[in-house]
Amino acid sequence: MNDCIIRPITQKDNAQIAQVIRSVLTEFGVPKVGTAYADKSLDCMFESYTQEKKAYFVIEENNQIIGGAGICQLDNFDGNICELQKMYFAPEARGRGIGTKMMKTCLDKAREFGFEKCYLETMPYMDDARKLYYKSGFVNLEKPMGDTGHYSCNVWMIKEL
Repeated sequence: MNDCIIRPITQKDNAQIAQVIRSVLTEFGVPKVGTAYADKSLDCMFESYTQEKKAYFVIEENNQIIGGAGICQLDNFDGNICELQKMYFAPEARGRGIGTKMMKTCLDKAREFGFEKCYLETMPYMDDARKLYYKSGFVNLEKPMGDTGHYSCNVWMIKEL
């Protein structure tokens, strides 16, 4: 993590973070429909996170984006719950403690925004991601909350903030 910085996304990061997210989803064999792969916002992440109570952070190393994650109000849900969104790391970012630092950055921002809980969706075979979520205090839910449009993600988790 020596030369890595976690910082808010800028417009010039859009193409790189979209490429990182799509390559990770392809690497894990994630369906392209019903997941983040098909999100319209993927090619305009900076613009998608400019509204109030939204934030997206990227990890930059040697002028390259190697990962990112964001926080935003849970879609189609009436309550003070945010969603951890689009947390993906390129292979060179993994196993270095970067995920833990990114999680802290996002959850701190969620608390700053005043959210009471944080929700996320993932896939059952994304083992390292699920380990990070459990380590961060997330617990499993029986069914999804809100309507994120990610119907192919069938692991739902929540954490009290």
